[in-house]
Parts: sequence; structure tokens; C-alpha cells
Amino acid sequence: MKKCKFIFTSLWIIVFRLAGFSQDTPAPNTKNIQYSPYPAEDFPNQVFYGDTHLHTSYSTDAGMIGAVLTPEDAYNFALGKEVKTNTGLKARLSRPLDFLVVADHAENLGLAPAIAASDPILLSNDWGKKVHDLVKSGLDGAAEAYDNWLVKLGERDDPLEDKPEFMETYWKKVIEAAEKYNQPGTFTAFIGYEWTSSPEGNNLHRNIIFRDGGDKAIQVLPFSQYDSFNPEDLWDWMRSYEQKTGGKLLAIPHNGNLSNGLMFDDKTFTGEPITKEYAERRMKREPVYEVTQMKGDGEAHPALSPNDEFADYETWDNGSFGPNPKTEDMLPREYAREAWKRGLAYEEEIEINPFKFGIIGSTDAHTGLASTEEDNYFGKVASLEPSSDPIRFEEVIAGRFSPKGSQTYARQIASAGLAGVWARENTRESLFDAFARKEVFATTGTRIRVRVFGSFDFKEDDLNRSDFAKYAYQIGVPMGGDLKKTGSGKSPSFLIKALRDPIGANLDRIQIVKGWLDNSGKTREKVYDVVVSGNRVIGGDGIAREKVGNTVNIEHATYDNSIGAPLLEGYWVDPDFDSNLRAFYYVRVLEIPTPRWTTIDAKIFGVERPKDVPVSIQERAYTSPIWYNPE
Repeated sequence: MKKCKFIFTSLWIIVFRLAGFSQDTPAPNTKNIQYSPYPAEDFPNQVFYGDTHLHTSYSTDAGMIGAVLTPEDAYNFALGKEVKTNTGLKARLSRPLDFLVVADHAENLGLAPAIAASDPILLSNDWGKKVHDLVKSGLDGAAEAYDNWLVKLGERDDPLEDKPEFMETYWKKVIEAAEKYNQPGTFTAFIGYEWTSSPEGNNLHRNIIFRDGGDKAIQVLPFSQYDSFNPEDLWDWMRSYEQKTGGKLLAIPHNGNLSNGLMFDDKTFTGEPITKEYAERRMKREPVYEVTQMKGDGEAHPALSPNDEFADYETWDNGSFGPNPKTEDMLPREYAREAWKRGLAYEEEIEINPFKFGIIGSTDAHTGLASTEEDNYFGKVASLEPSSDPIRFEEVIAGRFSPKGSQTYARQIASAGLAGVWARENTRESLFDAFARKEVFATTGTRIRVRVFGSFDFKEDDLNRSDFAKYAYQIGVPMGGDLKKTGSGKSPSFLIKALRDPIGANLDRIQIVKGWLDNSGKTREKVYDVVVSGNRVIGGDGIAREKVGNTVNIEHATYDNSIGAPLLEGYWVDPDFDSNLRAFYYVRVLEIPTPRWTTIDAKIFGVERPKDVPVSIQERAYTSPIWYNPE
């Protein structure tokens, strides 16, 4: 007993002395040692996943076609809570999101819930009373009211222009919901909305994201297509907001694949040549582009990239939402990879690249439900929520989800996508700043984690460093960054790490996609396999010819992870580098094949699987590029 007491007393003497409590004079830390390495670190060290493009019943093209969920419902769902869907089903995410933007359309924001509540402001407007009474009269009346609104929208004739207090009321509700659910450090609820520019039905939509809180956002009303179709007018409004409030905004365009060649056009909206000033303004206001979502994937198109076997992923060739048919000359002005290539040519000519954007994914769901997983697919409009009804697979949506004349097949709608963000903390400010510097990536709905750095000084052993990220930031640049000519005669090298979704599919391969401007001024591209799973071999041309395989069981709508790899990492040096040529590099990570939602639904509901969509898909992640500048 005495021995134990002696040991216990001795230990406490040591503890007290180390803490400075001694009978002698306390010993100061004369060496000024900083033991913890973390106080000095300021580089992004966490990845966050979220959705910057979710609609609720406050969007007229959601609320007037069956959506009843509110912004509060949307936030609760994103936080991982169980909610009842628009058709009364129970729904819950497999895991909470880290951030969300409820991006309801600015155009007559809140019309549907106002009709449901017989809002007195709405009823004091002749048109408002008319559509209210039509909706209350039944389904046929509701359809007529919605068609009437679509006509007003297409003509840019705001039927509630004389009632600004109407938008004020619902904009305030949007802000209040975001403020209520914003939990700095845990969950970020951005204030935002969608500007729905649709000239002749062509898609020029942008989601507007506020870095700020409600005290600043409430000082303005959303800029809508009733104000202007022209993106430059939107940028002017953004600048005036910042000057007025001291706040910050950014705009995120999406669905260039439905723009009929307008999204990345060779001229401005008014038909003027692209100038240096225009390019500077565009990149300041729109640093990020939404490259994948429910209405198709916008990374690449097989007609533009015939040598890329993975270019044809959830491709939509439906033309725009207007009556104009798709033509081949539109494609180069609709897809991200081609825009990046053409941006290099513009930079050569006018010194600034107008298409130097990073990329994210999001849902564009019009249900209030930010679901992206194939086995948790709740549709993207209320009428397409889980059901054995043929509309979920076959019915044409005409005049309900888009202006008259459109033909959007329900079975073509994708379950995508998500935005991945590298940042220090989960706050509005930290995430917004990551968007602004383009340190973001897109996924098609899976939670792949991917990181890439570029430098002229990396070595293959750097992949194994215990301080991998810290070192990579010190001597290289991350996704969204710029490499500059060094005169060293070296080629750029890249360090890449990719980790599968923890509850998802193994990885097939990591690729680097390079685009460049050759000596003749022609844009070029090439896809390189950096690392592949299994014992497959990458050939001398940089491509692995052997496929990863496919474990999808169609009958049971399942797959297994007996192929692929949970983690892939690679070191890659550009074998064809010319220091005098502009270039960009981005990473694409592919999963092994998994069942598409249509295959899963066919199994669950015992219905016939649609034959014109794939049985399985290879979900993926794309990083923002790293650009090389020869100046």
C-alpha cells in the first residue's frame, strides 16, 4: 500500500512540475517551442458536399405542378432528418449534406404557396385573383393557371409588377429560413435564388449565391428575367448590391447543354464581340459552372470528343426548352471541355480567358429533396416521385416542367449531382471563398473524394509524404489554380488522390484530361489514364484498353465491390508538354459500374425496365482544371 501511495504521489509531483506548479521558481519555456504544428496551418483541409441548386414549392414551376415542400422542409431533409415527400412518402438521406442553397426561381417567387394560403396581397391583383380562382377550381383550372403563367414568363410580362410587396414577403421568408438553419461549423444554409433567363426558351439560367447574412440580403429584391435576359445586366445588379451593402455575390450558370449554343457563345448576349473587359467581368462574377445535374451531364459530348470512350454520360440532345432543334454547330458552345479549350484561344487573343471557370454538380430538383443516390431517387419533379405509374418511366412532360413545345422524357432525368468543396471550415464565408478560388469539384451524386495538385517540382515519392497536402500547397497549386512558365525545362507533374464514397462503389480509374492550344492556333484535347485498378496495363498511348468489368445483377438491381479499388492515387508527368503552349488539366475519377435508378425502380415496382437508357452507369467526379500559362 505504501509503495502504491509513493508512485501515485511521484506522478502528481511530475504533473505539477510540468504544469509550472513547483516549490521552486517555475521554469519558463525559454526555447519558445511551438509543439503543435496546426496553429500555423491555413490551407484547406476538409472536403464538404452540398447542393447549390434546389427548388421548393416557392418556385412556380415546382409549386404549381405538385410540390408542397417548403424551404424549411428542404433544410430539414438536407440535415438528414426524415420528411414526408410531396406525395406523402417517407424520405431521408443516407447521410446529411454539409451545405445547401435553396435556389427558388425569382420569377413570381412564392406564387404557389400564396395561392394555397389565399394571400391577400395576391388577391388584390387582378391576375393574381384569376390564377388563384383557377387553381382552387380543380385540376383543369390549375393547368390553365400554370399555362397562363408560362405565357407571361415567356413574354417577360410580370403579372405582379404592381405588387412589389408580394416578392418582398416571400424573399423575406427565404432569408428567414436560411438564417434559421444556418449552423456555422456544422451546416451552411446559403441565401440564394435562381435567375431564370430563358430567351426564346434557351437556357441561360444562373443561381445567385450570397456570402452574406440576412441583414444584407434583405436590402435588395432578387433580379429576375422580368428585369432582363442579359447576363451583363445581372452582373450590373450584382455590382450594385455589393456597392450598396459591402457584401459579396457570385453567379453559377448551369445547363449550357440546353442553351442552344448561347451559354459559351462567341459573342455577348447583345451580339458584340467578346472583349477583355467582358472576359474580366464574366470570370469575376461567374467563377464556377454547374457541369452535371438532373437535365444531363455537361462535361463533354461524344460528337466533340470521339476518342473519349467515357464522354457519353447522361447526355441530353433534346435541344433547348424552346422550339429550336439542336444543331451540330451549337455543341462547341454548350459543353465545358470545349469551352475550356476555346477559352485558351480567347486568352491568346484578348489576354483574358472568359471561360476559365471551376466546376461543381448539383441537383436542380424541383421537389425540395436534395437526393442524388440511384437507390434513393425521389424524382426531380413531384409527379415523378417513386411510383409504379408509367409516367415515372415513359410519359412525356409537355408544358408542365418547361414552356410549351418541349419534350422531356422522365426516364432520361439523372439522379445527379453534388458539389464538392475543399475548405477550412463549414461556414458561408469559407465555402464561398472556395467557390471564388475554384477549389471545387463536381460529382454525379456520389461522394467520391478527389484531390489534385500541379507543380514543376513534384516527385513520385511525394505521394507518400505524411504532410502531403501541406507540402503540395507549398510547392504547387490545387484544382482551380495556375501554373506559370518557369524556364526550368521541366514538364508539369501532378499528384492525385481519390477515395471512393465510403458507402458506395469502388473506383475504376483516375484520368487526366488535357486541353491545349497548338502552334497553329487550333485547340486540341487528350485523355490519359493515370492509374487503373486491378492488374490492368496502361498502354504507351496513355490508355488502359481492358475494362474494369461489370458486376451489376440486372434481376436484383445490385452490384458488388469485388472489382475496382477503394483508393487510387497517382503521379503523372505530361509526356507531351510544350512550355510555349497554353493548356489546362483536370482530373476525372470513374467508379465501377452500378445500377441506374431506372434499373432499381424496375426491380422495386416490378415493372419493365426502359430499354432506351443504360442498365448501369459509371458515376464519376470531375475536378476544376489547373491552367498552364506560358507568360
